[in-house]
Amino acid sequence: MLTERLEFAPERDREVFAAVPAAPAVFLLRGDDAQAEPYVSKTANLRRRLQRLLGPVEERTKKLNLRDRIRSIEYAPTGSDFESGFLLYRVLRETFPSTYGHRMRFRFAPLVKLHLENQYPRASITTRPGRLKGSPLCYGPFQSRTAAEKFMNDSLDFFKMRRCVEDLNPDPKFPGCIYSEMKMCLAPCFKGCTDEEYSAEVNRVQAYFDSGGESLVREFSAQRDSASATLAFEDAAAIHVRLEKLKPVLSQFPAIVRRLDRLSALIIQPCHATDSVTFFRVESGAISGPAMFSIQPAEHTKSQSMESRVLAVLDSFPVTKARPALQTMEHLALLKRWYYRGRRIGEIFLADDKGVFPMRRIVRGIGRVFKGEGPEEYSSTQTLRSDDSMSPS
Repeated sequence: MLTERLEFAPERDREVFAAVPAAPAVFLLRGDDAQAEPYVSKTANLRRRLQRLLGPVEERTKKLNLRDRIRSIEYAPTGSDFESGFLLYRVLRETFPSTYGHRMRFRFAPLVKLHLENQYPRASITTRPGRLKGSPLCYGPFQSRTAAEKFMNDSLDFFKMRRCVEDLNPDPKFPGCIYSEMKMCLAPCFKGCTDEEYSAEVNRVQAYFDSGGESLVREFSAQRDSASATLAFEDAAAIHVRLEKLKPVLSQFPAIVRRLDRLSALIIQPCHATDSVTFFRVESGAISGPAMFSIQPAEHTKSQSMESRVLAVLDSFPVTKARPALQTMEHLALLKRWYYRGRRIGEIFLADDKGVFPMRRIVRGIGRVFKGEGPEEYSSTQTLRSDDSMSPS
């Protein structure tokens, strides 16, 4: 992880400071005592940071100085804050296995969870995804719990799946709740529907979250067109009103939100090496990388198109193995921290439901990241979820 190492001695500090780059990096400082904790951090300017930590002690200052305690410096240059943050996480996780989470100050990403293991499934908000295969299903990451709750509740207004959290023991004598009285729930609590009817409604909800809302748009559009074809114009108008009410709900759906086991993305970041960018791969919420991508192809790859070279780098990432739930939560927290930043550096491109990346947009994105330009903007979630993904010709 940390690719460079230098021995440090106070009497040769100028030589050491001159040898390190005045550029972003993650670094680790070790002393003579093998039992002592090393100092680990990231910085936007490694030389300046080391001069402050290891330079001559200033009089009447309370600044931390490790000049007389450190004997070696390990570091790795980075090209972006995202790369620095991910590398710092990996180094802290290896160096401080019991306290790295506290040092990283994780704020886990909120997720919408469908509890399909329940006899009468329901939805809730959580930060713990559990198993990614099978039930329950999780969708995220959302920026905040408030945003996740609002989207979930506004979305469920279009369905009749239950909102209660109790394990149900259906009883026809049960009076029901306000949702059943308002005809917003099929009321399995008092046998207001058959198990098959409730299961069908749950399948509609799952299709809605799986497709980013497009399944319900298609359903409403088909119903409206069918009503118009049979001259039931009042019904068509009512369905059109529901379709219009759905649009602002879908506008709350961040482009990055996916079913976690289908969350596949490519993140492009600036690189510390010249004429290059850095790739990170996201699979099922887990981040892997970095992988360097050279803008100028090597001699043996000059005959290849940019798209095929990108695919070759993507294929070079190791196959994602099953990870502990905690590690998935940590990676999602890092992804959320970067993605929802007010002004983020780099770009992200999401694969479609078949795992195919939008290669033309990726090639343009590489150019923008390399030139330091801002990311491409999209007017809505639907733009990112459209069928513009393609394989290289």
